Order: sequence, then structure tokens, then C-alpha cells
Amino acid sequence: MSETNGATALLKTTVQVEEVEPVEVVPGIVRRRLPRTEYAGGWLIDFAPGSEWPEVDVHATEERYFVLSGEVIEGEERHGPGTYVVFAPGSRHRPRTETGARMLGITVLPR
Repeated sequence: MSETNGATALLKTTVQVEEVEPVEVVPGIVRRRLPRTEYAGGWLIDFAPGSEWPEVDVHATEERYFVLSGEVIEGEERHGPGTYVVFAPGSRHRPRTETGARMLGITVLPR
């Protein structure tokens, strides 16, 4: 068991990801928006087999994701479990999957 003083508790947010409300982006894609700060926002996305993000995702700021399970396809590249992908500001992509996938991501917010 770890102890936390009041000051530390104000600097940390903890959630159980499966308890965050899932929102259907389109049929076959579900997103959970994780706690955000003024610096970054987190999210977890589940893709059903054969699904594709509904539009090209254009990044004004940096975006990163980690493939937890399945396979994410970006153009001709395939990213399996354990792959960490970083998109620079100005980049664009439209992820899809044949097998289904789960990704955990972070979007860096403008400052």
C-alpha cells in the first residue's frame, strides 16, 4: 500500500480505464477519453475487425499512440502490439485494421 499526502493527490489523477465511458465514434470504433491536463489529452480506442477511422486525422500538434493489441494499418505500414507511433505537428493519417486493435494514445495540446 502506498501513502499519498494531500499535495501529491492534487498533482495526480487515477482512473480505471474500463470504467471510463465508451463513446462510439462510428460503428466498430469506440473511444474512451482519458483525463487531460492543460498539456496533453489521453484516449483509448478499440477498433473492431475491418474498421477504419471515419476521416483523415490531421494533427495541429504532436500525437502518439501505443498499440496494445491487434494490428493498426497506416497506409502500407502495419503496427502490431508493442508498437509506439509518433506523429509530428502537420502530419495526417487514417488508421484502419483488418484484425481489430486497441490503442492507447496521447495528444499534446497547444500551449
